Amino acid sequence: MSRRRPAVVAFDVNETLLDLAPVRAALVEAGQPASLLGAVFARTLLTGAAATVVGDWCSFREAFASALEQEAALGPDARAGVLEAFGELSPHPDVEPALRRLTEAGVRVVTLTHGSPGVAEAGLARGGVTPLVEASLSSESIRAWKPAREVYLWAAGRCRVAPDRLALVAAHGWDVLGAQRAGLTGAWFPRSERVYPPVYEPPHVQAADLAGAVEALLALPA
Repeated sequence: MSRRRPAVVAFDVNETLLDLAPVRAALVEAGQPASLLGAVFARTLLTGAAATVVGDWCSFREAFASALEQEAALGPDARAGVLEAFGELSPHPDVEPALRRLTEAGVRVVTLTHGSPGVAEAGLARGGVTPLVEASLSSESIRAWKPAREVYLWAAGRCRVAPDRLALVAAHGWDVLGAQRAGLTGAWFPRSERVYPPVYEPPHVQAADLAGAVEALLALPA
């Protein structure tokens, strides 16, 4: 199926748009290696996605706290300090021009996360890009984690567009795969991953950076 230029582009939040450096710094301040963030974040995703698969649910905050307890020998106060660092996230430098490029081209922009409500909004506000984003959507409201199909279809419904008129941009291959299987247009670029997972079907759009992903989506036929 050929892809069309999207009417709405949804962006994953953690790592794709927002830099997790404050969370990494909080781990270091608590006496942990900076590299621990990757393991904790991966276990957080495993915890939440597994819960969704079996028909259960936990919030991102609960899953991250659980992952911290599993991966790091930290007391309750130290774990709380790391969790609070999510309130200090800011956008990567390439985010503002990418979102502005879309809005100036007449394409609507939203964020789509299974993270805690308010985190995306605070980070976008800190980066001064809130006016470029129509809505910040958290699938906590339907008690499901990406890459569950229902999350992407719910987002399309919230945006009042058919799934094939919604694109998802993410730096996570599993997120792009989930979006494509739900009928969305998927766009991947390397930020948290060096290459797109070769065991997945190829992304509809793949670029060297965020700006390239946006330009490739805009270049699709109307």
